[in-house]
Amino acid sequence: MSRAFVKETDGEEIYDDLPDRPIDPHRNLVTPEGLAMIEAEVARLQTALADAQSRGARADVAELSRDLDYWQSRRASAEIVRPTQERDHVRFGVRVDLEFADGRRQAYRIVGIDEADPAKGLLSYVAPFAQALLGKSVGDSVPAGKQGTAEIVAIDPAEASSPR
Repeated sequence: MSRAFVKETDGEEIYDDLPDRPIDPHRNLVTPEGLAMIEAEVARLQTALADAQSRGARADVAELSRDLDYWQSRRASAEIVRPTQERDHVRFGVRVDLEFADGRRQAYRIVGIDEADPAKGLLSYVAPFAQALLGKSVGDSVPAGKQGTAEIVAIDPAEASSPR
């Protein structure tokens, strides 16, 4: 095979056409803390992009530009849900204390998609378990996978920002 028409690359061309980061199709509900997190990420990426541009790092510029576009889009579409003091049922932004069938207790906070971190007790409002919790009251039980069921023992909007 002739190599006459084959262009050798230095690896940089791969980054010229990075695909966009996918945007979740659900409403972009965020807590006030979630909006602050998005704004901090936009600022961080703007600084990193300026640095990469000054260094002429094309691969970094492409990746940072793509990520910045994503976070700017998320900031533009953010719908802030202000905390409420109502404890009558589970809603976006509240902390929910659960007791599982095995006696273990766990707290979760229902948050926006980009804020979610299940390991830290932060559940996206579109996650199946969060969906099962929304609208429930203290004393209600929800299916909890392998654990069987979990009973809602407290709904705490006052400490919504700190899952246990």
